[in-house]
Amino acid sequence: MPEVSVAALDVRQQKLIENARTALDRGQLDYTLDACTQVLRAVPGCLPVRRLQRIAQLKAFREKGKFGVKAWGGFSTAPFFFAGRKDPAKTLELAEDSLAKDPTSVPALKLLAEAAGALGLPETVAFALDAIRELEPTNRANLLALGEAWLAAGKPADALKIVDLMLAAKPADAEAQALMRKASIAQTVTKGNWDVKGTFRDKLRDESQAVSLEQANKVVTSGEMTQRLLDEAIARVKSEPTNLNHYRAVVQGYRQLGRIDDALTWVRQARQLPSAAADVSFEKLEFELETLLLSARLKTAEAAQTAAPGDTVLGEKVAAAKAALAAWRLAEAKRTVERYPNDYPARQALGELLMSAGEIDAALAQFQQAQKGPPVRIAALCGLGRGFKAKKLYDLAVTQFTTLKAELGPLDEVKKDVLYELGTCLEAMGRRDDAIAEFKIIYSEDIGFRDVAEKVNAFYAKT
Repeated sequence: MPEVSVAALDVRQQKLIENARTALDRGQLDYTLDACTQVLRAVPGCLPVRRLQRIAQLKAFREKGKFGVKAWGGFSTAPFFFAGRKDPAKTLELAEDSLAKDPTSVPALKLLAEAAGALGLPETVAFALDAIRELEPTNRANLLALGEAWLAAGKPADALKIVDLMLAAKPADAEAQALMRKASIAQTVTKGNWDVKGTFRDKLRDESQAVSLEQANKVVTSGEMTQRLLDEAIARVKSEPTNLNHYRAVVQGYRQLGRIDDALTWVRQARQLPSAAADVSFEKLEFELETLLLSARLKTAEAAQTAAPGDTVLGEKVAAAKAALAAWRLAEAKRTVERYPNDYPARQALGELLMSAGEIDAALAQFQQAQKGPPVRIAALCGLGRGFKAKKLYDLAVTQFTTLKAELGPLDEVKKDVLYELGTCLEAMGRRDDAIAEFKIIYSEDIGFRDVAEKVNAFYAKT
């Protein structure tokens, strides 16, 4: 089933979509949704209409609220994926019906991607996975699938944008790096207008270039090949000095060779380019590399001290290396929060560093802000509890740990830590029975956790 443009629709359908766009501008969402549904039932491969439909669905969803229970919330999608392979057209309708009820349903969007793939609609697959990206921007598996989908759709430039997002979060991500290489090769092929009838090697200028690209598409390379790829990446920077992807390749090469100093130099050089001003991946990469460098220096100093434990000079070097690493992390964390004040994970990280530095009040201020972010709420509440405990404000600490206890589910390691902290605060307040009640919960599940067995046994021995 081919993907078609609006211009390829019949005249009546084109007029209907034109009216649907006008209705959307006027806020007549029901008309827009009905018109789009009607056209997509007849021509499922018209992606512009599907995009228009999603805009209207999301707008209606926001305006009317979650009208009805999410249709997919409590069900496994496995049977439907199986159905998609058997009858993709029917599965496509199931996905569309679910999205009509809840356009934020990730399982329904996954189902749409599955059905579209079975129907031979690669851009629709990318459309569905990109919608998931908007809902779950840190879903690595989806980002990887989206990058591959853009490649399958013949859009390597879009795949490279996804790679940038993945490498911004984790510069050493091997799968993202492999995807970057494939996308870069595909983009080169596309720009060169190669004849698809020829073979891969036939279309390259010489055997040497063929070997280079084939080796670049491997995740693991030898030291010799890494150096060769690094030299070629440096040459590409000279020919295209504003292409950030070339700088990434250079940095990656130096990292694989263990030359962190050189990698850091190239990252800082890239950050001077105007095109890198809005690219946070290089900012994060600089922090990671500087941290690696300082950590390596600390390990070297510690190894020397281990070899000569009585050397006071070496001991001073270890202390200085630890202080330098801690100061760097703290300074960078503060700068990140200043630049991105609504980045709650960054505030949580800063709070932890401030706690380690003994700046309790400053840490509490960060934890209070960080608890507004759902991904780090639990950690932030725990930080607040420990901060209040460190200041011996035990009643305030108990409030935080009690809140955490109620929000956490099964008794995992995190909840054991929370219950233990709660118990120790209650002990400090003289509330012995209440404290033992918390320790007993841990004791009944994990008798070896810290010193709960000693505490519980001592309690029963006295009573």
